[in-house]
Amino acid sequence: MFRKKHAHNCQDSDTRDEMVKELETAIGPLSGRSLQYCSRACLARYLEARNWNVGKAKKMLEESLKWRSSFKPEEIRWHEVANEGETGKVFRANFHDRSGRPVLILRPGKQNTTSAENQIRHLVYLIENAILNLPNGVEQMSWLIDFTGWSLNTNVPIRTARECANALQNHYPERLSIAFLYSPPRIFEAFWKIVKYFLDAKTFQKIKFVYPNKKDSVELMRSFFDVDNLPAEFGGHAKMQYDHEEFSRMMAQDDVKTASLWGFDDKLNHLCNANGHSGAEMVAEPIPLAPPAS
Repeated sequence: MFRKKHAHNCQDSDTRDEMVKELETAIGPLSGRSLQYCSRACLARYLEARNWNVGKAKKMLEESLKWRSSFKPEEIRWHEVANEGETGKVFRANFHDRSGRPVLILRPGKQNTTSAENQIRHLVYLIENAILNLPNGVEQMSWLIDFTGWSLNTNVPIRTARECANALQNHYPERLSIAFLYSPPRIFEAFWKIVKYFLDAKTFQKIKFVYPNKKDSVELMRSFFDVDNLPAEFGGHAKMQYDHEEFSRMMAQDDVKTASLWGFDDKLNHLCNANGHSGAEMVAEPIPLAPPAS
């Protein structure tokens, strides 16, 4: 039986280590990608997401391993989802927040496709990419959501929003630090009233609405971001630019890192050819590897 005395947040490091070991034992022997995914830091994130209840964390992790086995997020390559990114509706920013976390910028007003499956694959790819590029000692990312141009016509269906929310909170627990929704239009409130019920309590608490005329919300966002780095669309001083060709080149380089990290040499050759480069050109200089996308 799993102990219930640690069903709440654990502050003591020794207790946390004990609970991680307990979850490790409960999961049992692993191999291949599952073993690579289930680092001790990964197990701790699943425990944190379930308030350090080993039984609930075990169930959550097992469901994630099944999802990763079928969805295969580590095998998605940029050239497979690049058309989704042509308008820059989601991309990794070239700056970090004040804590060194990578930043994903989401611009739902630039929606350019209708395939829910491809939209979700695109988002999952960029979540994995943000994790791949985490600095040492950093485990989370921040999101900035710009509603410029958003309307009900560009809005994703409720079902797609629910699947995206489920992927983030159920299979990437404790990877999101905070998400700022900047100046959403009033009509978004109706959509939000439905979507918020798809979010668990921990994820819901990380969603922050920011309005330029509400000083407290602006100050909260600026406590996370330097205004000199923050794009003008979010009330900062920087200019936000998205160059699809340049971003694609960067993603192709990251795909090489991912292929090496997970041991996909055969797919490495395919992605190099798809991007018009030889394998030698793509790996001419050593690239330091990031931790597994766990």
